[in-house]
Amino acid sequence: MLRFFQTVLAANPSAPAVDAPYADWHAWSCENPEAFWGAVWRFTGIISDVRDGADPWDAVVDGFERMAPPDAALGPRWFRGARLNFAENLLRTRGNSPAIVFRDERRMRREISHDALATEVGRVAGALREMGIRPGDRVAGFLPNIPEAVIAMLAAASCGAVWSSCSPDFGAAGVVDRFGQIEPRVLFAADGYRYAGKEIDSLDRVREIVRVIPSLERVVVIPFLRGPSGDDDVTGIPHAESWESFAARGASVPLRFERLPFDHPLYIMYSSGTTGLPKCLVHGAGGTLIQHLKEHQLHSAIGAGDRVFYFTTLGWMMWNWLVSALASGATLVLYDGSPLPPAAHDALWTMASDERVTHFGVSAKYLALSEKHAIRPALTHDLSSLRTIMSTGSPLAPHSYDYVARDVKPDVRLVSMSGGTDIISCFALGNPMLPVHRGELQCRGLGMAVEVFDDHAKAMRLTAGELVCTRPFPSMPVSFWNDANHAKYNAAYFHLFPDVWGHGDWAEITEHDGVIIYGRSDATLNPGGVRIGTAEIYRQVELMPEILESVVVAQHVSTVTGDDQRVVLFVRMQPGFTLDDALRERIRHAIRANCSPHHVPRVIVQVADIPRTISGKITEIAVRDVIHGRTVKNTDALANPAALELFRNLPDLAIAKS
Repeated sequence: MLRFFQTVLAANPSAPAVDAPYADWHAWSCENPEAFWGAVWRFTGIISDVRDGADPWDAVVDGFERMAPPDAALGPRWFRGARLNFAENLLRTRGNSPAIVFRDERRMRREISHDALATEVGRVAGALREMGIRPGDRVAGFLPNIPEAVIAMLAAASCGAVWSSCSPDFGAAGVVDRFGQIEPRVLFAADGYRYAGKEIDSLDRVREIVRVIPSLERVVVIPFLRGPSGDDDVTGIPHAESWESFAARGASVPLRFERLPFDHPLYIMYSSGTTGLPKCLVHGAGGTLIQHLKEHQLHSAIGAGDRVFYFTTLGWMMWNWLVSALASGATLVLYDGSPLPPAAHDALWTMASDERVTHFGVSAKYLALSEKHAIRPALTHDLSSLRTIMSTGSPLAPHSYDYVARDVKPDVRLVSMSGGTDIISCFALGNPMLPVHRGELQCRGLGMAVEVFDDHAKAMRLTAGELVCTRPFPSMPVSFWNDANHAKYNAAYFHLFPDVWGHGDWAEITEHDGVIIYGRSDATLNPGGVRIGTAEIYRQVELMPEILESVVVAQHVSTVTGDDQRVVLFVRMQPGFTLDDALRERIRHAIRANCSPHHVPRVIVQVADIPRTISGKITEIAVRDVIHGRTVKNTDALANPAALELFRNLPDLAIAKS
């Protein structure tokens, strides 16, 4: 980041001094979008059409004064006139050094060099071109986190096609809810996958998906579960052939890259909620690329030769974020399977040690469970190559900062990040030039005009409120799929404050100019009229060694004094422990002492399981709907929908007038 500041200052004398506080640079980057984003393009070396002696664009941004106008010209237009290809930028490195290292929970290993990756992408891209795939066509993946997923995505992107993916733990209905809306021409699917020691076949679901989506012209089956001998196991799947058979069709077609406008669609992502049919978010190639390059090279210090890992599936935007590290010359470390397989709870730490991982990414829940399982990598693993641990998916509790410093690696930089599918990137993340403060995200991202608003759209510090972004940024979705007049787009982000992006997080900007995320604002609690973020309660409950995990919701109650809410906490216990009155009192005492009396749960109930989305996030809203007798829509978004029944009609939640 320091070198970037030096480069910017050399070309922009009005920029802050190189050693100025980061807050000054953040403000400058938000107030000078042309200078800032143009500098990011040049510094990261984005490959595009060139013009003699000039930048490859007519203007960095048009319409910056509006975020989301209600007409067809949705939001600003970035880098007008520039033409690029996403895959070309990710495949810029050549040679025999590894581009991808793949591991699974059985410790199986594959390695693919940069040259071999380009060759394989060329074969698959040639086959796609041979069948007539054109810019704008949709190509879908129903795949584990395997190298073929990266290859298929890059092949599609090289042709200008739009990639969309789901992980193989989705049910057929959940896949159809997503892919059925976008009408893909090609589906890449694996025959199955392994998780927690079990083998799960995917072909029956593939058959159902193909039966229901008539747009599919070709189904390419990867024999991941069965191995090469299963190449021809495509019985009963219309238009199906094996991966090798399909790729062989393109072996003689030279790899080439279709350069297209900056905002040409690259990815279709999906909202992960449980409140209806998933919304289809269309992200542009240029916005995704420049935002990821900024976050990787400036905020994460990812460079050539680094080894970057993130535990993710193809159903979570962190997969897309991870794959972009190829554009910085890094090696991707992919892992498929359980992060805590039965025979080796330290499997990810072992992989990090074996593969000399430099950037290790997991969820906040994984770090909490590592601590619960008393995993102490500092004593058992060689993590000398590890520089950065990244965490996202939910707020990272302060005790997890202590755990990493004490039991993982004292000198590692622990980076908590927050953003999401909606922006395919981060609003708040790490900074190699700043200290890490326990319980805080280090900073707001450069070029991201993030504030915390009260109900009257007034920016606040040191007080929790709505996290917003007040100015445009390149990785805003270019559209929602099939969204007439952009009605869904505007309703999703601009319903709270006019022309201000409301992200739906309850957050605070701290005295260090860092960020604390307290949870989703639509899941905040409001007992007695006091608004509370759920993360504050989780931070206390996670410290209880007897408790594995928890979910907290607000239950509406009607009393003689009027309508109110009461806080209800559900806990899943560690094996061998049972919730009793003594533990309930300890929980209440800890929350009262470290939060406030308003945070204290009125009811604490033990449950056998807690519902979570397929991307691993606990779904408070679905639990809240069930305890109020409301139907949970789109349960295919859940990894364990049967868990919802554990919360229905509980005697402990019966309400007596008081």
